[in-house]
Amino acid sequence: MPAATFLRDCWQKRPLLIRNAFPGFVSPIEPEDLAGLACEDAALSRLISHDRSRDGWQVRHGPFDEAEFPGMPDHDWTLLVQDVDKWDADVAALLESFDFLPRWRIDDVMVSFAAPGGSVGAHVDQYDVFLLQAHGRRRWQIDASDAPPIAFRDDVELKLLRQFNPTHEWVLEPGDMLYLPPGVPHHGVAEDACLTFSIGMRAPSAAELLGDFVDALASEADESLRYRDPDLGVPRDPFEIDATAMGRVVEALNALRMNDPDRLGDWFGRFITQYRSAGAVMPDDAPLSADRVGQALGAGATLYRHPFSRLAWRKAMRGARLYVSGQVFEVPVADARLIANAATLDMAAFAALSVRGRDCVSELLRSGHYQPVDESDIDQ
Repeated sequence: MPAATFLRDCWQKRPLLIRNAFPGFVSPIEPEDLAGLACEDAALSRLISHDRSRDGWQVRHGPFDEAEFPGMPDHDWTLLVQDVDKWDADVAALLESFDFLPRWRIDDVMVSFAAPGGSVGAHVDQYDVFLLQAHGRRRWQIDASDAPPIAFRDDVELKLLRQFNPTHEWVLEPGDMLYLPPGVPHHGVAEDACLTFSIGMRAPSAAELLGDFVDALASEADESLRYRDPDLGVPRDPFEIDATAMGRVVEALNALRMNDPDRLGDWFGRFITQYRSAGAVMPDDAPLSADRVGQALGAGATLYRHPFSRLAWRKAMRGARLYVSGQVFEVPVADARLIANAATLDMAAFAALSVRGRDCVSELLRSGHYQPVDESDIDQ
Protein backbone atom coordinates (compact mmCIF):
# COMPACT_ATOMS: atom_id res chain seq x y z
CA MET A 1 0.00 0.00 0.00
CA PRO A 2 1.44 3.41 -0.91
CA ALA A 3 2.06 5.62 2.12
CA ALA A 4 -0.32 8.28 0.78
CA THR A 5 -3.10 5.68 0.55
CA PHE A 6 -2.50 4.53 4.12
CA LEU A 7 -2.58 8.10 5.42
CA ARG A 8 -5.74 8.89 3.47
CA ASP A 9 -7.71 5.75 4.28
CA CYS A 10 -6.39 4.44 7.61
CA TRP A 11 -4.39 6.99 9.60
CA GLN A 12 -6.51 7.96 12.62
CA LYS A 13 -9.52 6.41 10.88
CA ARG A 14 -9.45 2.62 11.11
CA PRO A 15 -7.23 -0.27 12.25
CA LEU A 16 -5.15 -2.12 9.70
CA LEU A 17 -3.58 -5.58 9.92
CA ILE A 18 -0.47 -5.83 7.72
CA ARG A 19 0.64 -9.41 7.22
CA ASN A 20 4.35 -9.82 6.50
CA ALA A 21 4.96 -6.09 6.87
CA PHE A 22 8.64 -6.91 7.52
CA PRO A 23 9.36 -10.03 5.44
CA GLY A 24 11.74 -12.48 7.12
CA PHE A 25 11.91 -10.29 10.20
CA VAL A 26 14.41 -11.33 12.86
CA SER A 27 14.34 -9.47 16.17
CA PRO A 28 17.48 -7.36 16.65
CA ILE A 29 17.34 -8.06 20.40
CA GLU A 30 16.74 -11.17 22.51
CA PRO A 31 14.59 -11.43 25.65
CA GLU A 32 17.81 -11.59 27.68
CA ASP A 33 18.86 -8.23 26.23
CA LEU A 34 15.56 -6.68 27.26
CA ALA A 35 15.85 -8.09 30.77
CA GLY A 36 19.35 -6.66 31.04
CA LEU A 37 18.14 -3.24 29.93
CA ALA A 38 15.33 -3.39 32.51
CA CYS A 39 18.03 -3.61 35.19
CA GLU A 40 19.54 -0.25 34.20
CA ASP A 41 18.75 2.71 36.45
CA ALA A 42 18.03 5.06 33.54
CA ALA A 43 15.70 2.69 31.66
CA LEU A 44 11.93 2.98 32.09
CA SER A 45 10.59 -0.51 32.70
CA ARG A 46 7.57 -2.27 34.17
CA LEU A 47 6.75 -5.85 35.10
CA ILE A 48 3.07 -6.78 34.91
CA SER A 49 1.74 -10.05 36.33
CA HIS A 50 -1.77 -11.47 35.98
CA ASP A 51 -3.45 -13.81 38.47
CA ARG A 52 -6.15 -15.48 36.40
CA SER A 53 -7.85 -17.15 39.38
CA ARG A 54 -9.07 -13.80 40.70
CA ASP A 55 -8.36 -11.61 37.65
CA GLY A 56 -5.86 -9.66 39.74
CA TRP A 57 -3.04 -7.54 38.33
CA GLN A 58 0.28 -6.53 39.85
CA VAL A 59 2.57 -3.81 38.48
CA ARG A 60 6.18 -3.30 39.53
CA HIS A 61 8.54 -0.65 38.20
CA GLY A 62 12.24 -1.06 37.46
CA PRO A 63 15.12 -1.10 37.72
CA PHE A 64 15.04 -4.82 38.47
CA ASP A 65 17.61 -7.21 39.86
CA GLU A 66 19.03 -9.60 37.27
CA ALA A 67 18.74 -12.46 39.75
CA GLU A 68 14.94 -12.35 39.81
CA PHE A 69 14.31 -13.13 36.13
CA PRO A 70 15.43 -16.79 36.18
CA GLY A 71 12.92 -17.46 38.97
CA MET A 72 9.93 -15.90 37.18
CA PRO A 73 6.91 -18.14 36.43
CA ASP A 74 6.62 -19.71 33.00
CA HIS A 75 3.34 -17.93 32.23
CA ASP A 76 1.16 -14.84 32.69
CA TRP A 77 3.68 -12.00 33.03
CA THR A 78 5.02 -9.25 30.78
CA LEU A 79 8.15 -7.10 30.89
CA LEU A 80 7.90 -3.72 29.13
CA VAL A 81 10.77 -1.31 28.46
CA GLN A 82 10.23 2.16 26.98
CA ASP A 83 12.53 3.98 24.57
CA VAL A 84 14.53 0.92 23.54
CA ASP A 85 15.43 2.76 20.34
CA LYS A 86 17.47 5.17 22.48
CA TRP A 87 19.56 2.28 23.81
CA ASP A 88 19.90 -0.02 20.79
CA ALA A 89 20.95 1.24 17.35
CA ASP A 90 19.44 -1.78 15.55
CA VAL A 91 16.05 -1.12 17.13
CA ALA A 92 16.36 2.58 16.26
CA ALA A 93 17.03 1.62 12.63
CA LEU A 94 13.47 0.27 12.41
CA LEU A 95 12.19 3.83 12.51
CA GLU A 96 13.57 4.42 9.02
CA SER A 97 10.65 2.30 7.77
CA PHE A 98 8.25 4.89 9.17
CA ASP A 99 9.67 7.88 7.30
CA PHE A 100 6.23 8.47 5.75
CA LEU A 101 5.34 10.12 9.09
CA PRO A 102 6.74 13.37 10.51
CA ARG A 103 9.73 12.27 12.58
CA TRP A 104 8.86 14.63 15.40
CA ARG A 105 5.53 12.79 15.77
CA ILE A 106 7.22 9.45 16.53
CA ASP A 107 7.79 8.96 20.24
CA ASP A 108 9.64 5.72 20.86
CA VAL A 109 9.90 1.99 20.34
CA MET A 110 8.64 0.19 23.41
CA VAL A 111 9.58 -3.50 23.55
CA SER A 112 7.67 -6.04 25.58
CA PHE A 113 8.55 -9.63 26.39
CA ALA A 114 5.62 -11.81 27.41
CA ALA A 115 5.70 -15.32 28.80
CA PRO A 116 2.90 -17.60 27.47
CA GLY A 117 -0.41 -16.07 28.53
CA GLY A 118 1.30 -12.76 29.34
CA SER A 119 -0.71 -9.60 28.77
CA VAL A 120 -1.23 -6.06 30.01
CA GLY A 121 -5.01 -6.40 29.85
CA ALA A 122 -7.65 -4.84 27.64
CA HIS A 123 -6.95 -1.13 27.35
CA VAL A 124 -7.11 1.86 25.05
CA ASP A 125 -4.33 4.22 23.94
CA GLN A 126 -4.85 7.89 23.10
CA TYR A 127 -2.21 7.87 20.37
CA ASP A 128 -1.48 5.99 17.16
CA VAL A 129 0.56 2.82 17.57
CA PHE A 130 2.10 0.22 15.28
CA LEU A 131 2.39 -3.21 16.94
CA LEU A 132 5.14 -5.19 15.24
CA GLN A 133 5.48 -8.84 16.19
CA ALA A 134 9.21 -9.50 16.57
CA HIS A 135 9.42 -13.02 18.02
CA GLY A 136 6.88 -15.69 18.89
CA ARG A 137 3.14 -15.23 18.44
CA ARG A 138 0.63 -12.91 20.06
CA ARG A 139 -3.15 -13.03 19.79
CA TRP A 140 -4.71 -9.60 19.35
CA GLN A 141 -8.36 -8.71 19.86
CA ILE A 142 -9.75 -5.26 19.08
CA ASP A 143 -13.09 -3.52 19.38
CA ALA A 144 -13.53 -1.58 16.14
CA SER A 145 -17.14 -0.60 16.82
CA ASP A 146 -18.24 3.01 16.47
CA ALA A 147 -18.71 3.77 20.17
CA PRO A 148 -16.86 1.20 22.29
CA PRO A 149 -17.18 1.38 26.09
CA ILE A 150 -14.06 2.97 27.58
CA ALA A 151 -14.79 3.10 31.32
CA PHE A 152 -11.86 1.89 33.44
CA ARG A 153 -11.78 -0.62 36.25
CA ASP A 154 -11.27 0.91 39.68
CA ASP A 155 -9.79 -2.19 41.34
CA VAL A 156 -6.40 -2.27 39.59
CA GLU A 157 -3.45 0.09 39.25
CA LEU A 158 -3.48 -0.21 35.46
CA LYS A 159 -6.01 1.65 33.31
CA LEU A 160 -7.84 -1.49 32.22
CA LEU A 161 -11.22 -1.46 30.53
CA ARG A 162 -14.18 -2.46 32.64
CA GLN A 163 -15.87 -3.94 29.58
CA PHE A 164 -14.27 -5.25 26.39
CA ASN A 165 -16.27 -6.55 23.42
CA PRO A 166 -13.88 -7.63 20.64
CA THR A 167 -15.05 -7.39 17.05
CA HIS A 168 -11.85 -8.74 15.41
CA GLU A 169 -9.20 -11.26 16.39
CA TRP A 170 -5.89 -12.28 14.82
CA VAL A 171 -2.71 -14.14 15.74
CA LEU A 172 0.39 -12.21 14.64
CA GLU A 173 3.58 -13.99 13.58
CA PRO A 174 7.06 -12.42 13.38
CA GLY A 175 7.02 -9.65 10.77
CA ASP A 176 3.26 -9.06 11.02
CA MET A 177 2.14 -5.62 12.16
CA LEU A 178 -1.12 -4.15 13.45
CA TYR A 179 -1.84 -0.42 13.18
CA LEU A 180 -4.31 1.05 15.69
CA PRO A 181 -5.62 4.63 15.64
CA PRO A 182 -6.19 6.43 18.96
CA GLY A 183 -9.14 5.23 21.01
CA VAL A 184 -9.42 1.64 19.72
CA PRO A 185 -9.74 -0.84 22.62
CA HIS A 186 -7.34 -3.76 22.25
CA HIS A 187 -6.06 -6.78 24.12
CA GLY A 188 -2.94 -8.81 23.31
CA VAL A 189 -2.11 -12.19 24.86
CA ALA A 190 1.07 -14.14 24.19
CA GLU A 191 0.46 -17.52 22.56
CA ASP A 192 4.02 -18.47 23.44
CA ALA A 193 7.08 -16.59 24.68
CA CYS A 194 7.16 -13.53 22.44
CA LEU A 195 8.59 -10.08 21.79
CA THR A 196 6.42 -7.23 20.51
CA PHE A 197 7.67 -3.83 19.36
CA SER A 198 5.28 -0.91 19.85
CA ILE A 199 6.06 2.15 17.75
CA GLY A 200 4.08 4.91 19.46
CA MET A 201 3.38 8.50 18.53
CA ARG A 202 3.78 11.73 20.47
CA ALA A 203 0.26 13.05 21.05
CA PRO A 204 0.23 15.66 23.83
CA SER A 205 -3.18 16.34 25.30
CA ALA A 206 -4.85 19.72 24.93
CA ALA A 207 -4.27 20.23 28.66
CA GLU A 208 -0.51 19.58 28.24
CA LEU A 209 -0.31 21.96 25.29
CA LEU A 210 -2.27 24.64 27.09
CA GLY A 211 -0.28 24.28 30.31
CA ASP A 212 3.06 24.71 28.57
CA PHE A 213 1.74 27.48 26.32
CA VAL A 214 0.44 29.46 29.30
CA ASP A 215 3.76 28.98 31.10
CA ALA A 216 5.55 30.34 28.03
CA LEU A 217 3.19 33.31 27.84
CA ALA A 218 3.58 34.06 31.54
CA SER A 219 7.38 33.88 31.44
CA GLU A 220 7.54 36.41 28.62
CA ALA A 221 4.70 38.66 29.78
CA ASP A 222 5.23 42.40 30.16
CA GLU A 223 4.40 43.36 33.76
CA SER A 224 2.96 46.62 32.48
CA LEU A 225 0.14 44.73 30.75
CA ARG A 226 -2.59 44.66 33.40
CA TYR A 227 -6.33 44.70 33.90
CA ARG A 228 -7.50 48.26 33.16
CA ASP A 229 -10.85 50.05 33.46
CA PRO A 230 -10.49 53.69 32.39
CA ASP A 231 -14.17 53.64 31.38
CA LEU A 232 -15.34 52.55 34.84
CA GLY A 233 -18.79 53.75 35.87
CA VAL A 234 -20.55 53.67 39.21
CA PRO A 235 -21.58 50.02 39.77
CA ARG A 236 -25.16 49.06 40.57
CA ASP A 237 -23.75 46.52 43.05
CA PRO A 238 -20.11 46.89 44.17
CA PHE A 239 -19.82 43.12 44.68
CA GLU A 240 -21.02 42.16 41.19
CA ILE A 241 -18.58 41.09 38.45
CA ASP A 242 -20.60 42.36 35.54
CA ALA A 243 -20.34 41.68 31.79
CA THR A 244 -18.33 44.84 31.20
CA ALA A 245 -15.71 43.72 33.73
CA MET A 246 -15.46 40.32 32.06
CA GLY A 247 -14.95 42.06 28.73
CA ARG A 248 -11.95 43.86 30.24
CA VAL A 249 -10.60 40.50 31.52
CA VAL A 250 -10.77 39.11 27.98
CA GLU A 251 -9.04 42.23 26.68
CA ALA A 252 -6.20 41.80 29.23
CA LEU A 253 -5.73 38.15 28.28
CA ASN A 254 -5.83 38.92 24.56
CA ALA A 255 -2.89 41.25 25.05
CA LEU A 256 -0.78 38.20 25.91
CA ARG A 257 -1.62 36.18 22.82
CA MET A 258 1.24 35.18 20.52
CA ASN A 259 0.23 36.86 17.29
CA ASP A 260 3.77 36.51 15.94
CA PRO A 261 4.01 33.22 13.98
CA ASP A 262 7.71 32.89 14.79
CA ARG A 263 7.08 33.18 18.54
CA LEU A 264 4.27 30.64 18.36
CA GLY A 265 6.37 28.30 16.24
CA ASP A 266 9.33 28.63 18.58
CA TRP A 267 7.14 27.72 21.55
CA PHE A 268 5.84 24.58 19.85
CA GLY A 269 9.25 23.58 18.49
CA ARG A 270 10.76 23.80 21.97
CA PHE A 271 7.80 21.99 23.53
CA ILE A 272 7.56 19.05 21.12
CA THR A 273 11.31 18.33 21.17
CA GLN A 274 11.20 18.17 24.98
CA TYR A 275 7.87 16.37 25.35
CA ARG A 276 8.20 13.06 27.24
CA SER A 277 11.99 13.10 27.01
CA ALA A 278 13.59 9.73 27.71
CA GLY A 279 16.63 11.20 29.41
CA ALA A 280 18.80 14.27 29.84
CA VAL A 281 21.63 15.22 27.49
CA MET A 282 24.63 16.42 29.46
CA PRO A 283 27.08 19.11 28.21
CA ASP A 284 30.59 18.19 27.13
CA ASP A 285 33.29 19.21 29.60
CA ALA A 286 35.82 19.97 26.85
CA PRO A 287 34.06 22.00 24.13
CA LEU A 288 35.60 22.49 20.72
CA SER A 289 35.26 25.50 18.44
CA ALA A 290 33.88 25.14 14.93
CA ASP A 291 37.44 25.25 13.57
CA ARG A 292 38.59 22.48 15.91
CA VAL A 293 35.55 20.36 15.07
CA GLY A 294 36.43 20.78 11.40
CA GLN A 295 40.01 19.70 12.09
CA ALA A 296 38.82 16.61 13.93
CA LEU A 297 36.43 15.66 11.13
CA GLY A 298 39.18 16.28 8.59
CA ALA A 299 41.31 13.77 10.51
CA GLY A 300 38.62 11.12 9.97
CA ALA A 301 36.39 11.58 13.00
CA THR A 302 32.62 11.25 12.84
CA LEU A 303 30.13 12.96 15.12
CA TYR A 304 27.35 10.71 16.40
CA ARG A 305 24.17 12.34 17.64
CA HIS A 306 23.11 11.53 21.19
CA PRO A 307 20.20 9.04 21.09
CA PHE A 308 18.21 11.13 23.59
CA SER A 309 18.42 14.25 21.39
CA ARG A 310 15.20 15.17 19.62
CA LEU A 311 15.23 17.42 16.58
CA ALA A 312 12.72 19.22 14.41
CA TRP A 313 12.82 22.29 12.21
CA ARG A 314 10.49 24.71 10.45
CA LYS A 315 10.72 27.54 7.98
CA ALA A 316 10.67 30.99 9.56
CA MET A 317 10.45 34.58 8.38
CA ARG A 318 14.20 34.46 7.77
CA GLY A 319 15.74 31.07 7.02
CA ALA A 320 14.77 28.31 9.40
CA ARG A 321 14.54 27.49 13.08
CA LEU A 322 16.17 24.27 14.26
CA TYR A 323 14.87 22.84 17.54
CA VAL A 324 17.03 20.45 19.54
CA SER A 325 15.58 19.20 22.83
CA GLY A 326 14.11 22.61 23.60
CA GLN A 327 16.97 24.72 22.25
CA VAL A 328 16.40 27.01 19.24
CA PHE A 329 18.93 27.83 16.50
CA GLU A 330 18.44 30.19 13.57
CA VAL A 331 20.12 28.67 10.52
CA PRO A 332 19.57 28.50 6.75
CA VAL A 333 16.92 26.03 5.57
CA ALA A 334 19.50 23.72 3.96
CA ASP A 335 21.45 23.55 7.23
CA ALA A 336 18.34 22.83 9.32
CA ARG A 337 17.31 20.04 6.96
CA LEU A 338 20.80 18.48 6.90
CA ILE A 339 21.40 18.60 10.67
CA ALA A 340 17.94 17.31 11.56
CA ASN A 341 18.10 14.37 9.15
CA ALA A 342 21.69 13.28 9.82
CA ALA A 343 22.23 10.99 12.82
CA THR A 344 25.97 11.21 12.04
CA LEU A 345 28.11 14.00 10.60
CA ASP A 346 31.36 13.46 8.74
CA MET A 347 33.68 16.00 7.13
CA ALA A 348 31.68 16.14 3.87
CA ALA A 349 28.44 16.93 5.71
CA PHE A 350 30.11 19.47 8.00
CA ALA A 351 31.76 21.22 5.04
CA ALA A 352 28.38 21.48 3.30
CA LEU A 353 27.03 23.63 6.13
CA SER A 354 27.15 27.40 6.20
CA VAL A 355 29.15 29.23 8.86
CA ARG A 356 26.02 29.47 11.02
CA GLY A 357 25.36 25.76 10.52
CA ARG A 358 28.89 24.84 11.57
CA ASP A 359 28.61 27.09 14.62
CA CYS A 360 25.32 25.37 15.46
CA VAL A 361 26.94 21.93 15.31
CA SER A 362 29.77 23.15 17.52
CA GLU A 363 27.26 24.43 20.07
CA LEU A 364 25.36 21.13 19.94
CA LEU A 365 28.63 19.29 20.54
CA ARG A 366 29.30 21.52 23.55
CA SER A 367 25.78 20.82 24.81
CA GLY A 368 26.31 17.07 24.55
CA HIS A 369 24.01 16.44 21.58
CA TYR A 370 26.88 14.82 19.69
CA GLN A 371 29.33 12.34 21.12
CA PRO A 372 32.60 14.10 21.92
CA VAL A 373 35.32 13.85 19.29
CA ASP A 374 37.77 11.10 20.22
CA GLU A 375 40.97 12.56 21.69
CA SER A 376 43.07 10.48 19.30
CA ASP A 377 41.63 12.42 16.35
CA ILE A 378 43.04 15.74 17.40
CA ASP A 379 45.38 17.06 20.06
CA GLN A 380 43.12 18.93 22.49
